[in-house]
Amino acid sequence: MALKCGIVGLPNVGKSTLFNALTSAKALAANYPFATKEPNIGMITVPDERLEKLAQLVNPQKVLPTSIEIVDIAGLIKGASQGEGLGNQFLANIREVDAIVHVVRCFVDDNVVHVDGSVDPARDKDIIDTELILKDIETLEKRLDKHKKGAKGGDKVEMKKVEVCENLMNHLSDGKPARAFDQEEESTAELVEDMYLLTNKPILYVCNVDENSVVNGNDLTKAFEAVIAGENAELLLISAAIEADIAELDTADERMEFVKEMGLEEPGVNRVIQSCYKLLNLQTYFTAGEKEVRAWTIKVGTKAPGAAGVIHTDFETGFIRAEVIAYDDFTTLGSEAAVKDAGKMKVEGKEYVVQDGDVMHFRFNV
Repeated sequence: MALKCGIVGLPNVGKSTLFNALTSAKALAANYPFATKEPNIGMITVPDERLEKLAQLVNPQKVLPTSIEIVDIAGLIKGASQGEGLGNQFLANIREVDAIVHVVRCFVDDNVVHVDGSVDPARDKDIIDTELILKDIETLEKRLDKHKKGAKGGDKVEMKKVEVCENLMNHLSDGKPARAFDQEEESTAELVEDMYLLTNKPILYVCNVDENSVVNGNDLTKAFEAVIAGENAELLLISAAIEADIAELDTADERMEFVKEMGLEEPGVNRVIQSCYKLLNLQTYFTAGEKEVRAWTIKVGTKAPGAAGVIHTDFETGFIRAEVIAYDDFTTLGSEAAVKDAGKMKVEGKEYVVQDGDVMHFRFNV
């Protein structure tokens, strides 16, 4: 499933350091603007305790987690919408991702230069928002012209679209992102989605803090939290420097020991990955057998044939039925055989909507 999260932010806020920790890749992380010019792309494994639990019960030959794609996009500066810096490239790269991880700097360190000379996460956010909004206004102007032409003959559908576009134009012109626009009406949501606006993409804000602020934040993070209050966006506190140190350790035990020493329950990158997964409206189902226990990624709301098709297109084409065990039933009873004996295995057809954590076996005929 080719869904991508893009890491964005101003130069020198810790994007590439976070990317390296997420992927254990080695993107250039340097103390000067535009260290990242071409987008770095990596696959990140989605941590899931349920997969580990199933593997303990089944004892398979292989355990295969699911993954998502993450993109480290070049830093953006003021004037990007007019082509300043690497603006055109940045905007093209961000248009290709499905969700945004916006990293803002919330630590003070004289040894790490800031492109604007001082640390102000609200201002940094505003710079990026402004550039994306300006680009969205360009897109919207073209769409508005199209619908106005269509409405000249009195077409009520086109007239409604003109009204929505004009309201959205006023909203964007006030400096507000499209994701904060009222899209409760289905026709409005469909129209806005069809425009592929940059500021309509779901977003996660990551405040990059010093190691003393990871748990409770600081004055900068508290002020930033107030800034995004009406935006329907999630916020995480991460120390990219700590995550980089954790990523350098060799074993999982060493990493967890380091995490606990820092007063944390799990690595921050785990929370970022899980939030990205949720941001993309994804969920997981499992297959479990002696050869392998595996996690599979599907969109929330996917029906059984579509879920089968993630394994192989033949499974979807020739779908007959799905044998489904709820994760809690599997782990409580301890095995597939015990679930069957207890009458807890369900047999579902083509209309079954797969639930997060389902353990599934597909019957098909090609």
